Amino acid sequence: MPEQRGFGRRDVLRMGGLVLGGAVASGSAAAAEGSTSGDTTLTLLSYNDIQTAAAEDENFSRLVTLIEQRRAAADGPVVVVGGGDQVGPHALGPISQWRCPVDVLNRVAPDADVIGNHEFDYGFDGISGVTADSAFPWLATNLVDENGEAFDGTESSRIVDRGGVRIGLIGLIDEGATFGKTNIDFEGRGVTVEDYTETGPAEAKRLREEEGVDVVVALAHTGVPDAEALAEADTDDDIDVVVAGDDEIVYPPAETSGTVVTEGEARANYLGELDLHVDTDAGAVTGFDGELLPVTEDIPKDSEASQIIEAYRAEAKLDTVVAETETPLDARFATNYHRESNYGNLVTDAMRARTGADVAITNAGGIRSNAVYGPGPITGGDVFNTLPFANTLVTVELTGEELVETLASQVITLESDTGQAFGEEISQQVSGVRFEWVPHEGVDEQIRDVRVGGDPLDSDATYEVAVNSFIAAGGSGYPLADKPRIEETDELLATAVIEYLDDRGTVAPTVEGRMQRVDRDLPDASVTVDGNGKVVAQFDTPADVQSVGADTVAVRSPDGERVAAEKTVFDADEQNLIVRVDDTALAETVEDADDGAELPLDLYAEYESSEFDHVYFERSRLNADVTATVRERGRAEAGGPAGR
Repeated sequence: MPEQRGFGRRDVLRMGGLVLGGAVASGSAAAAEGSTSGDTTLTLLSYNDIQTAAAEDENFSRLVTLIEQRRAAADGPVVVVGGGDQVGPHALGPISQWRCPVDVLNRVAPDADVIGNHEFDYGFDGISGVTADSAFPWLATNLVDENGEAFDGTESSRIVDRGGVRIGLIGLIDEGATFGKTNIDFEGRGVTVEDYTETGPAEAKRLREEEGVDVVVALAHTGVPDAEALAEADTDDDIDVVVAGDDEIVYPPAETSGTVVTEGEARANYLGELDLHVDTDAGAVTGFDGELLPVTEDIPKDSEASQIIEAYRAEAKLDTVVAETETPLDARFATNYHRESNYGNLVTDAMRARTGADVAITNAGGIRSNAVYGPGPITGGDVFNTLPFANTLVTVELTGEELVETLASQVITLESDTGQAFGEEISQQVSGVRFEWVPHEGVDEQIRDVRVGGDPLDSDATYEVAVNSFIAAGGSGYPLADKPRIEETDELLATAVIEYLDDRGTVAPTVEGRMQRVDRDLPDASVTVDGNGKVVAQFDTPADVQSVGADTVAVRSPDGERVAAEKTVFDADEQNLIVRVDDTALAETVEDADDGAELPLDLYAEYESSEFDHVYFERSRLNADVTATVRERGRAEAGGPAGR
């Protein structure tokens, strides 16, 4: 799945239930109903996907305090665990790698964490550094070497004896996160990802039968849907809790098939607290009560954690202001995965400025932090926080046909499994190229009307395309691993963006219409543009159009200039749309054209559809290709389906 998404409430979220014979009963029955002389309340504290928060002396330092507070408040034994993706990506990653988050987590002293895909941000061999510097175990139950054992530096499981309760911990990852989000040749390194739905329940059963554990907790860097699949696959109910990570959603403790599943979004925004009522005589969990505790500004920072983070930040000079932005820089996942963003434009413009390439592309998952910066000063740390990977700039040579294939590799259709969960996605940001993308199955072209540098794409011509080293090696599904490389630099992408900002001093990037989503087409139209009066076009609309958003209707020129419609009339009975545009405004977009020239324009409009049920977008989008004939002022003649 794409690397990071997830949205949720920031209030305390709570669920509770009763476990009977290994299965959680729905409702709020009191745990006391199943009480015995061996009853103990075990508190499980959990976090996941710290990522960019690791380089900021904010939520991470407060999370450390909150963990200590909840440890002290517990009436019984406490276990602290992580759901993976703790050591990357973050602003200090390209400089100090895993060391800052590991140093802070050593202060927390968790009982175990699970290897997530971002633990591989520093390469396969980097895991040895992560585990060696960690004063706690990293689990990889289903990521095994040629002997079927946990690979270098990791453990298959960990047993914790605490307050008379014996807890078995296992760590699982799914193949999509491992193979889909890294460029590591696991097979070449002799490592195999076993099916977590088979290995997880099998190891849980072994821990119960051979090690006599009372509770089994699976740390699953799989996302919640796969965590629920794990619970369903655990038919003998040997796994009591799944602490999930990876998809970064707010998911308070809830029962699925006899197992409690929970996830606390990401970036140290939440601490999961789950009280398990354990009958140690029977070796079973009899009930639970849990919540997600928000990490808020009124929680004091842990002083030692702050000192660790600030020391690393000072070494990296992350607090130096490099530029001012007059517009808010949008580094949110929701934007960068689904549509063009002004920050994505800035990043790819910087890539193209540095390399001189015709086109620049970066993957949406490479833009992190899920935050908006400015208006106001932008620091080097802000840039490294949004571009925290050690990615360098690479320029490849592609034919026009290969460029289209490359762009199409990132289209997630609405009908796909990912599209049904997160909505259709374009999953990239670009510079030097404009195109339309159609997010549906069964269409002739998912990438179309491509223009490079303002000119129509030539399928046979070659183009220089700047990318980051991750996608140049085939990351995120880009088909670039075997493409000719014109230039490889050792310059970090973040550094190139910082230099771009520093050179300009002040920036104000906007959204320019580089990537246009289209669900349905209108008939082609022809208009005459001379700068006088009005231009009117009439269209028969597809049958699924129920209404048209008048404020969304606009015409765009080949270089992206936008002219909003003055008036829009939609007749639902006749399925007819009439659009009126000011001719003077339209003429300004084609003012350099010769008299008699025919120029391509595009009309876009958002509409309510009776067919498409979008997850992310509020409405569907229409497109019409409009041919504009340029005439000297006062000489235009009305004709075709449009006129004045």
